[in-house]
Amino acid sequence: MNMTKSSLAQIMLALLIVGLTTPCSAVQESQPKAQPEPLGPGDHTRTLTVGGQERTYFVHVPKGYDPNKPMPVVLALHGAAMNGPMMVWFSGLNKKSDEAGFIVVYPSGTGIGPFCTWNAGNFGAKTADDVAFIGKLLDDLASVVSVDEKRVYACGMSNGGMMCYRLAAELSDRIAAIAPVAGTIAIDESKPKHPVPVIHFHGTKDNLVPFEVAKGKKSFTKLKDVEESILTWVKLNGCEPEPKTDTLSKDGDETKVTRKIYGGGKDGSEVVLIVIEDGGHTWPGQQPPVGFIGKSAKNISANDLMWEFFQKHPMK
Repeated sequence: MNMTKSSLAQIMLALLIVGLTTPCSAVQESQPKAQPEPLGPGDHTRTLTVGGQERTYFVHVPKGYDPNKPMPVVLALHGAAMNGPMMVWFSGLNKKSDEAGFIVVYPSGTGIGPFCTWNAGNFGAKTADDVAFIGKLLDDLASVVSVDEKRVYACGMSNGGMMCYRLAAELSDRIAAIAPVAGTIAIDESKPKHPVPVIHFHGTKDNLVPFEVAKGKKSFTKLKDVEESILTWVKLNGCEPEPKTDTLSKDGDETKVTRKIYGGGKDGSEVVLIVIEDGGHTWPGQQPPVGFIGKSAKNISANDLMWEFFQKHPMK
């Protein structure tokens, strides 16, 4: 990406402010709590030890949960300078979980206090093996709730979106599909064992993870831009190179939203790009916590669109 050390510092400052503006209750929830097993409907915090380090994840089990019926799981990965419980508030996914009937899991990366990052490759914590952490998390989760292993998905914001791409590349035997939001590929090479469908949301005026990078520009963070990220997975999934395009917004909407669908992939996979014209570093359908991260689309819901996409793509 076209990012200097000064611009990266601005990114971290912006995300730090996002973290500091999170309701205090969300931060308090990040403290580990002992929970009975198995888990029932409600909110729970689990702890694991991975690589000698204690890690936590927050679980929302929907009201209609039936332990006799395996349920889909959505991993929701926070952005940099946030943690799992902050992502609860930032994404609003608990409401969708209750409406649609899936378990939503909010893991925390590594860092100081609630200000965590993911080892997504060339951005975020470099020492943590977060792929191993997610694998162990899924093992632990399956011991306390009934999980449909063919319907485990991942979504994420910014650095969390970058981590989604890494999980798709390195944990494709367990992740059925991903939904990055404002986060691009941060690893040098992707070698999934199986096709992984992708739905990616990005604003054209994202000032933290830019939509497009001018040709010839170099970045010490080594992030791919949106086009390169999308075309990487179009090729990996064996999709058609030319997309079918439609408009999700209506005439008169404040924000124009376009959907590009690259279909025809292996095992029915596809890659979908949701382009939010003039959109910022935000979660579509949710109110931005601070104004300077840009505009959020109010005429679409990332939560609704990604769940519709996930339902179409159980693991083959």
